[in-house]
Amino acid sequence: MKIEGRNAVYELLKTDKEIDKILVQKDLKDDASKRLINVIRSHKVKLQPVDKYVIEKESESKRHQGFIAYVSDYKYFEIEDIIDDCADKDGLVVVLNEILDPHNLGSIIRVCECAGADGIIIGKDRSASVSDTVMRISAGALNHIKVAKVTNINNAIDKLKENGFWVYGAEVGGGNIYKSNLTGKICLVIGGEDSGVKRLTKEKCDGIISIPMFGKVNSLNASVACGIAVYEVVRQRVQTEKA
Repeated sequence: MKIEGRNAVYELLKTDKEIDKILVQKDLKDDASKRLINVIRSHKVKLQPVDKYVIEKESESKRHQGFIAYVSDYKYFEIEDIIDDCADKDGLVVVLNEILDPHNLGSIIRVCECAGADGIIIGKDRSASVSDTVMRISAGALNHIKVAKVTNINNAIDKLKENGFWVYGAEVGGGNIYKSNLTGKICLVIGGEDSGVKRLTKEKCDGIISIPMFGKVNSLNASVACGIAVYEVVRQRVQTEKA
């Protein structure tokens, strides 16, 4: 797997993941690049200076900023790893129900990590998987949040409920998200770009919450909807802590 871009490579270096090598474009003169090169050297990672045409050829995104790291393919976590992390606290888990666009997946991973979510669960089938594109769009956030891939999303929801989570689907036609109680252990289910939360999955939820709409378009991009929902959970938690 290739990790491209300054920020993504910098975040990668913060983890304990084994890095095969990092290509660095020759003659980078900006301060940010020089600082990152020093960090790479301090980690004793193999650094390979190459001409611009070489790194351009290797880059898939064409947004490498002069840096491409090579690591092993992403190793998914188990759902139990995420549940265990929430044993002694009010956890926040996001379940993705057929998110197919890797750009959406990358954006969701980024916003969930920024919001302090404990993990993301995706399906084995009919779901975007972690890829170079997802890693790039996540801007390195994938290095700091657990992603589990499961065979059956509905069974995963059952397991979360057995471990004290309240499960809410983000879908049109539900209760106003800003009037819903989203404190405690919370799992948010985000539906696919076109199909939304599937019927059987919706039936597994403890409730359906909706983001109020005031324009003429009645739907939001999945990653935007996810961002609004997870930060409403954050807002309510902060408010509860202040009370």
